[in-house]
Amino acid sequence: MDRIPSFKAYDIRGKVPSDLNSELVYKVGKVLAEYLNCKTVVIGRDVRESSPELSKALANGITDCGSDVFDLGLCGTEMIYFGTQFLGSDAGVMITASHNPPEYNGLKFVKKGSVPLGYDSGLNEIESLILKNKTPSNAHVKGRVIPTDLMNEFIKNLSKFYDASKIKPYKVVVNAGNGCVGPALDQLEKNLPIEMIKLFHEPDSKFPNGVPNPLLPENRKPTIDALKEHKADLGVAWDGDYDRCFFFDEQGNFIEGYYIVGLLAKSILKHNRGERIVHDPRLTWNTIEIVEKSGGKTVVSKSGHAFIKQKMREVNSIYGGEMSAHHYFRDNCFSDSGLIPFLLVLQLMSEENAKLSELVGKMVKAYPCSGEINSTVSNGEEKIKVIKEKYKDGIIDELDGLSVEFTEWRFNIRMSNTEPLIRLNVESRQDENLMRKKTEELLKLIRN
Repeated sequence: MDRIPSFKAYDIRGKVPSDLNSELVYKVGKVLAEYLNCKTVVIGRDVRESSPELSKALANGITDCGSDVFDLGLCGTEMIYFGTQFLGSDAGVMITASHNPPEYNGLKFVKKGSVPLGYDSGLNEIESLILKNKTPSNAHVKGRVIPTDLMNEFIKNLSKFYDASKIKPYKVVVNAGNGCVGPALDQLEKNLPIEMIKLFHEPDSKFPNGVPNPLLPENRKPTIDALKEHKADLGVAWDGDYDRCFFFDEQGNFIEGYYIVGLLAKSILKHNRGERIVHDPRLTWNTIEIVEKSGGKTVVSKSGHAFIKQKMREVNSIYGGEMSAHHYFRDNCFSDSGLIPFLLVLQLMSEENAKLSELVGKMVKAYPCSGEINSTVSNGEEKIKVIKEKYKDGIIDELDGLSVEFTEWRFNIRMSNTEPLIRLNVESRQDENLMRKKTEELLKLIRN
């Protein structure tokens, strides 16, 4: 079957205008509205230069089908999840390319109740209808575009996740990366006792300080420099559509997402003992130990937001965390958020009367990890077979790639869904040298 290159596993994404343009987005809007039989659709967009034009095309497609559009304008992806549920809409679409370079854009979709719409749950059928030129005829009555400001309701909804009266008056560096999070932080600030030191705060489509992707080491320096200059207690940086946030301790150390999963699980279980916590299989030991000590139960799921959200719904999990810094919450429509983790970490630091370096330091010492290491390979499946054979005396699990566990160390390798990459994660029990040695050993096998 022919494919439209910009249709991916979880979303539509590509370069503008070669892979993604107004004409395609208009058709997507039309087909989506008919396919889901939408009365209303919530839409919003990130700060990219191409986003207003694509947003207009999307709204035209939806309204030509007779459906109404609630247009949130400039917003974060989690506001689409919130708005779709809050307004009782039949679908939600966020126009964003998150942390991709400026020439990219994309569309993320949810159905009623903010249930994900991915390639295996409807996006493939939308693609097929577009390829067959089966876009619906215009309705007799065009739908309306209703400009909708949900910021106050969105900020109010966040208040159910934290208690501002328990948060200490910390000094916090917040790096918006010129993405969309600045306006939301300005509203949140009114409810918090903290002092915010704001970096790259204004949304700016030209990204004058680089694309907001704190996973790139070169993008972390401004946050670290400001932390040291202001002697701040915490640093937090967001990606472009702020569905992920990244933490720096008071010494300027970047904290691996893996340890934040453990931290948030601990924070949530403090007030919700016995609940289930879903996690991915890439790095697991720290999460399992913390959840069990905190009176919870762990459930492992394949990586990726569609799998995590599905598993959370199946087991009614209160929280799901991925080491990639995606954090999902049952009371947030089982969706990911970049603001709830920020609020929970502030409250946990306050309640435990501890610095972030102290809270995380124990975990890093107990379970040192390599972090995710990517290697470009042309024959990934063959490499994984060789590695499986070499380490066959360990406990093997193939839920997501290949996980192999020994008494003192474990690893996970998996192919990227979108690129010719093998992703490696290694961890050990209280033995950083062993972890480093085994990481080098595996990288030699992967890269030779």
